Amino acid sequence: MNFGTQKHLPLQGAENRSEVAVLFNIRNGFIMEEKNSKQIRKTGRKPKSDPAVHRYSINLNAEENAKFLALFDLSGMNAKAHFITACIFQKTVKTVKIDMNAVEYHERLTKFFGQFRGIATNYNQIVKLLNANFSDKKALAYLYKLEKQTIEMVQICKEIATLTAEFEKKHLNKE
Repeated sequence: MNFGTQKHLPLQGAENRSEVAVLFNIRNGFIMEEKNSKQIRKTGRKPKSDPAVHRYSINLNAEENAKFLALFDLSGMNAKAHFITACIFQKTVKTVKIDMNAVEYHERLTKFFGQFRGIATNYNQIVKLLNANFSDKKALAYLYKLEKQTIEMVQICKEIATLTAEFEKKHLNKE
């Protein structure tokens, strides 16, 4: 074989020098495996089996946007896209409505019961002090006044329980 003459002759179908070299090696029975300098590395995020590639755009006016944002906030979702797809495909959208009046009522009721427990502790201490420091007659007189106040406090507590039950019926829809 005369390699010198074939070097200068262009091979059919080859457009550049590297293609000529490959065709030359194949023609002569040599198949060279080319090692790519860039090796395929398995790093990064794994590709999704069903990627979401179709995108849509909508335009809202100010009123519609405010309504949309209010519904999105009520849903508790983190992404607006998830909220929109849930609305479109009739998936259940969780909405949580917080009634600030109910929260305030609960806070005040909790504080009241804390005060009520404090009064019960003071009641026991007063009875001990009356028995220890006063004569029986004077202690009984003070205990009688304390008993009247206690009865009044029990009535107030019953009223609070009734009002709480009414409040729960009207404002807290327990189902």
